[in-house]
Amino acid sequence: MCASHVIIGDGIAGSSAAETIREADPEADVTVITEEGEALYNRILIKEFAKGKLPEAPVSIHDPDWYAERDIDLRLDTVVTEVDTDAREVHTYEGDVFEYDKLLVATGGTPTQLPVDNSDAEGIHHFWTFEDARAIKADAEAAEKGVVIGAGLLGIDLAAICGAQDVEAHYLMRGNAWWRYALSEEGAEIIHDALREMDVTPVFDSGVDHFETDDGGRITAAVDPNGERFEADFAGAAIGLNFNTEFLRGSGLELDDGIVVDEYMRTNVDDVYAAGDITQFHDVILGDRAQNGAWGSAKEQGSVAGTNMVADAPEEEFRWVSSYSITHFDFPFLSFGHPTLGDDSVEKKYDEGTWRRVALKEGRVVGGVLIGDLAAQSGLKKLARKQVDVRGNEDLLLEEQIDVDAFEETAAAE
Repeated sequence: MCASHVIIGDGIAGSSAAETIREADPEADVTVITEEGEALYNRILIKEFAKGKLPEAPVSIHDPDWYAERDIDLRLDTVVTEVDTDAREVHTYEGDVFEYDKLLVATGGTPTQLPVDNSDAEGIHHFWTFEDARAIKADAEAAEKGVVIGAGLLGIDLAAICGAQDVEAHYLMRGNAWWRYALSEEGAEIIHDALREMDVTPVFDSGVDHFETDDGGRITAAVDPNGERFEADFAGAAIGLNFNTEFLRGSGLELDDGIVVDEYMRTNVDDVYAAGDITQFHDVILGDRAQNGAWGSAKEQGSVAGTNMVADAPEEEFRWVSSYSITHFDFPFLSFGHPTLGDDSVEKKYDEGTWRRVALKEGRVVGGVLIGDLAAQSGLKKLARKQVDVRGNEDLLLEEQIDVDAFEETAAAE
């Protein structure tokens, strides 16, 4: 009898798992269930589409034929309401029941809505799906003034969309710098200057107290906690994700701001796995539980989960140093690993457009940010993967090139 594999979610994690399962077991039954009305698309490229830089076609990755050719049963526009882990069944809103031998949950999250008055007004956008990107593009093209809320990696996409669509915008940040948990003020100022060149003005120690609207329910302004008013007919908010776990209540899965899994992507329930943004996974490099929403990380988690779902016993662990690039400026930007974590760090500004910070935990590299010059990324990521102890040689992490062998030799000699 063929094994039955059910995957909830058709993002890069779910799709990667489906492909891995099919390659490993040509006879398995594979079903992919997704709430979205379109098959896998590139979440990295939807921001370029919203900026008006790309047509729709390159954003799509798989069409329904891709699944049919691989004998994968794709169920679009299908809402899962319950997972019965005792009966090994997935129930949908439409009343369908899918039985499984192995189950993967890769449902990601939904953008958090600002808890302020009029946050649901017309013209206020959250950025996560292709449908979101279409609406953002249409509104931004027609807008003159905008506000952006959320000083992180998704928020800066919204700011760049304003810049590309000639929307004069204010970027309202709660702290004194963009992504202040990963960048010092010195490093962030490079980003601030680049935003200003786009006609996007950073506003520090700010945020949103409430939105104002016209009689038709469309945004006209944002008012920050200091009482300052910013006129806007477009707003973008990116303050985090609410993970899609409501349908898992009563399933017995351990939930903690996501789904808790080990390094093999296994949950605490037999034959149930999870992958992607939704996971609180055991990071073997960090030596602790972690969460990571990067595209490459989700794809690798899906592949690891798919491999282990087909295997009789865990075969592959998730050992990955993720990276995230920002391509909105005329200089490169890359973060890797866990740049907001650790117990120590070293940093250096090399010139007006070049800066580096490396985060450390117990003397080992766990993440970092590079602006302007990315040449050191390979060496730094290798040090993180190998968990090399760099204590006593932290300054060498700021050299133009990283000599991994020298770090390893020094660590071995001590």
